[in-house]
Amino acid sequence: MQATVSLWPLIGVAVVIVGFVLRFNPVLVVAVAGIATGLAAKLPLELILAKLGTGFVKTRNLPLTLLLPLPIIGLLERHGLRERAQTWIAGIRSATAGRLLVVYLFIRETAAAMGLTSLGGHAPMVRPLVAPMTEAAAEKTHGPIPQAVRDKWKAMASATDNVGLFFGEDIFVAFGSIVLMQTFLAENGVVTDPLHIALWGIPTAIAAFIIHAARLIRLDHRLPQDIARARAEESKA
Repeated sequence: MQATVSLWPLIGVAVVIVGFVLRFNPVLVVAVAGIATGLAAKLPLELILAKLGTGFVKTRNLPLTLLLPLPIIGLLERHGLRERAQTWIAGIRSATAGRLLVVYLFIRETAAAMGLTSLGGHAPMVRPLVAPMTEAAAEKTHGPIPQAVRDKWKAMASATDNVGLFFGEDIFVAFGSIVLMQTFLAENGVVTDPLHIALWGIPTAIAAFIIHAARLIRLDHRLPQDIARARAEESKA
């Protein structure tokens, strides 16, 4: 006989959805969802509060890790980091927007494959450096760039960071996803080595690099047409 599984503990998911839709305080929503899930699972209230307290203590330093770099980056931007990056890239004759992002893709993916996943990111690298350098490379060749085209290349700079990190980190043997896959396979009777899993991530990473680099080069070649189209739309508006 199979035991009946209670679905009431899933009420926490509904609480999170409703709370975020109504735009309540996220911390309050998560706390209420945890308490609701615990009560639905018939856990003692003191155990629920103890679990919440333990989770808070373990993650109390996380906001510092996330928030401390922001004022540093803001201070650097205020003192001309973006302008200096744009000036530097404008002095390189062969630099184009697509080529620059291909180089960044290679650096980001290679660094992630060696476990250096923090070497990059949207806030510390893309916004203050990579995106301005991409804009400067495009303006060096094509003059002033319409805002629509500028936003498109900013998004592509962020996407390049995502692709490099996502496919590069799966090559690093000590990364959590590889350990998770190895554990899952072992639990289901498939014994394999984490190094073997990481090695099979290399063809995927190479394919991802080639595909995304080809997209960047294609967009680079279409940049004059995109600029002309955007200027025509701006003149009509």
